[in-house]
Amino acid sequence: MALRRSTLERAFFLALTLIACVLFVRLGLWQWHKGAARELEAQRFERGSLQLLELGSAPTTSVALYQRVRVSGSLDGAHQFLLDNRSFQGQAGYEVLTPLTRPGGRSLLVDRGWVPFTGSRRVLPDVQVPSAGTAAFTGRVAPLPSPGLSLGRAAPQMPWPQVTSFPDMAELEAAYGAPLEPHILLLDPGVPGGYARDWRIGGVSPLRHFSYAIQWWAFAGLAALVWAVMTWRSRRMQP
Repeated sequence: MALRRSTLERAFFLALTLIACVLFVRLGLWQWHKGAARELEAQRFERGSLQLLELGSAPTTSVALYQRVRVSGSLDGAHQFLLDNRSFQGQAGYEVLTPLTRPGGRSLLVDRGWVPFTGSRRVLPDVQVPSAGTAAFTGRVAPLPSPGLSLGRAAPQMPWPQVTSFPDMAELEAAYGAPLEPHILLLDPGVPGGYARDWRIGGVSPLRHFSYAIQWWAFAGLAALVWAVMTWRSRRMQP
């Protein structure tokens, strides 16, 4: 009876170890793939600055993400969005999205940069467009910022400028009342009429994802080592 119980205990411990190892290995692979994807995104961001393309009336989907482009139109200062929960150098604030009305193309949201929080939700920053009329703007084609968790989302709210937190393009289109390009334009730092701009790839760095992957694989190796040591001790203790 004691021998049978010992055999069952070893089988249970082995099954538990195998499950833990498989889980740790899969988590490591997940982190490694995320790191590889982030690395590709960073490379694409760097390549985007090598050439300036004329976008004209073509859609933003006709060029690669983070490609630097030139586009002409007039800024719609009466219908702007303030992206809430955006920080710059550790300070809370908003990013200003201003629609650019393009001849022959959909309106394009231009991210004019970051402005600080005024200290009160009732007092919004002054984000007036400096001048009217058609002008040329250069910047990078980019996706809308997305939250790590859906709890940080908030749809646009009247009055203008409408404050919103991590909206999707459908929500912005509904609030604007007209079709918008699926991507936005990150206004170049040297272009006048914007605010604080230091565009980088956000989120966790590729190196950190890779280090997390190695940690998970180390846990898998540790679980296997613990199983081997416990099995060896158990067999030594047997009469």
